[in-house]
Amino acid sequence: MATDRNKKARTALVTGASAGLGEAFARRLARRGHDLILVARRRDRLDALATDLAATHSATVDVIEADLSTDAGVSLVEERLRSDEIDLLVNNAGFGTIGAFVDLPLDRELEQLDLNVRALMRLTHAALTSMTPRKRGAIINVASTAAFQPIPNNATYSASKAFVLHFSEAVHEEAKKRGVTVTCLCPGPVRTEFQEVAGLEDNRIPAMAWTSVDTVIDTALSAARAGRAIAVPGALNIATAATTRMMPRFLVRRIAGAFFQDRGSGGSPP
Repeated sequence: MATDRNKKARTALVTGASAGLGEAFARRLARRGHDLILVARRRDRLDALATDLAATHSATVDVIEADLSTDAGVSLVEERLRSDEIDLLVNNAGFGTIGAFVDLPLDRELEQLDLNVRALMRLTHAALTSMTPRKRGAIINVASTAAFQPIPNNATYSASKAFVLHFSEAVHEEAKKRGVTVTCLCPGPVRTEFQEVAGLEDNRIPAMAWTSVDTVIDTALSAARAGRAIAVPGALNIATAATTRMMPRFLVRRIAGAFFQDRGSGGSPP
């Protein structure tokens, strides 16, 4: 269904847009009338998505092929955020690895931090420097329910998402006084390509724990529109996040460690 674009469309920049939640964000935002800037490593997928969104929703879609685990890739996107009038940034790019930390390649763990933490922080800063003078704009930083607890066999990923949560909450308080909303999205398990990349086995997760992609996107966009700092999709995930904050930490990490025991390591980020 095409969208009426007689008035100037708002522009959203989505990272990790070639698959999973990033692609879902792009499709939903195009349907809502946004023009888009899509960022990912895989140019072929970005071009195919851009062509589809332009045809289906009459959206103006630009693509940036960039590896956000590298300084050069992040710099490309920072420049765009500072030069264009971006109304919404969705910091979605990220990946996880699973396995005992000592058994995982250190270079891969450092790459995970570069993407999940450093890139997100740099792009948030670039967006804020552009949005703050205009006194409007929104940033959605994608974390995870893993942010609420340490997870043995998922140590770097859970720690990186804890950073995203705390960082986003703090910057939310600073930015709201200047007319900009920063929201941290903390989804639980969602059936996307991310699960395959991380080596997560579907049969180890109870059916009731899964959240649909549509629910995650709805929750994130509603929270950003309402100016909320944290968005946790799904009643079970909300309860789990609250429970882990009240339980003794030794018990939280033991339960999490038992759940993630004996799992393999992940692959490449989207």
